[in-house]
Amino acid sequence: MKLLITGGAGFVGSSLAIALKKNYPDYTIYCLDNLKRRGSELNISRLKQAGVEFVHGDIRSKEDFDALPAVDTVIEASAEPSVLAGLDGTPDYLINTNLFGTVNCLNYALKHKAAFIFLSTSRIYPIKTLETLNFKEGETRFELIDEQPVPGVSTKGIAENFPLDGARSLYGTTKLASELIIQEYNEFYGLKTVINRCGVITGPWQMGKIDQGVMVLWIAKHYFEQQLAYIGYGGTGKQTRDMLHVDDLYRLIDWQLHNLDTVNGEILNAGGGVECSASLQELTKICQDVTGKTIPIRQVTENRAADIRLYITDNTKVTALTGWKPEKTMQDIVSDIHVWLDENRAALEPILK
Repeated sequence: MKLLITGGAGFVGSSLAIALKKNYPDYTIYCLDNLKRRGSELNISRLKQAGVEFVHGDIRSKEDFDALPAVDTVIEASAEPSVLAGLDGTPDYLINTNLFGTVNCLNYALKHKAAFIFLSTSRIYPIKTLETLNFKEGETRFELIDEQPVPGVSTKGIAENFPLDGARSLYGTTKLASELIIQEYNEFYGLKTVINRCGVITGPWQMGKIDQGVMVLWIAKHYFEQQLAYIGYGGTGKQTRDMLHVDDLYRLIDWQLHNLDTVNGEILNAGGGVECSASLQELTKICQDVTGKTIPIRQVTENRAADIRLYITDNTKVTALTGWKPEKTMQDIVSDIHVWLDENRAALEPILK
């Protein structure tokens, strides 16, 4: 099998590529990346060592696709992933990458009759609707309840039939627009596709920032003994997310790659679920336990733009269809990232500290 992974030097793309090559050494895997995100350059040597072919290119450029050989499947893992991207200025890079870049990927797949696996995001769900859901406030976290004003939400989390009307951030909008175009290519061009609406993905080799990759950021700040802040929702740190270890995501993509007819045309939520979720307050406690360090955490009561109080993925559909469910716990995730920081401190300190 021959595969192209876009965003292939990014956290998710490189993790998938290296795991696939390890498990299927006879596969030819190309990783395309423009190396815009700081730290992605560290993955080039990792890819080469694994036997993956790195191609320096940009999905915004049709010409960069013309130079690529034919493949059997495209895994579209490229994105400008920041929820805040475009809010403080021009959204051109965001739109050209996340929307028009996806169109270039689709046309390349169509040209070679390749299957198409798309990594979308839970951020396609509208902010205001999420923010007006019924919840209860526990001692350490906010929690969803079953009685809700809209469909697609329960104590299990957010399901695929959650309403899509409303604003969701420019990032979420470009990903949703890509989803709609992918469905057209599936229906009218016969392209085999599957869309995965991923929750918060995390794990070793993610270069965490405040607006994307908060899990790694949180652990790194503890590791390097710096300061953090609970921002918004009264500054209590009760806002809650589920976390998906990139190893668990790999298991899903691996299954889809080899059973594409079963998931062809599907849209699937995929995240850590209730079982692998934590509030910032709870995450802080796990970080203290794993790192053995306690750091100062400021309280900022004002909410940040495009933030949400609570998001948990309901994996019911994807589990029923594929048998997949996450295996890594929150403790596993923090421990794995802590070991990675320890083993690569010299390279990571200038980026994450």
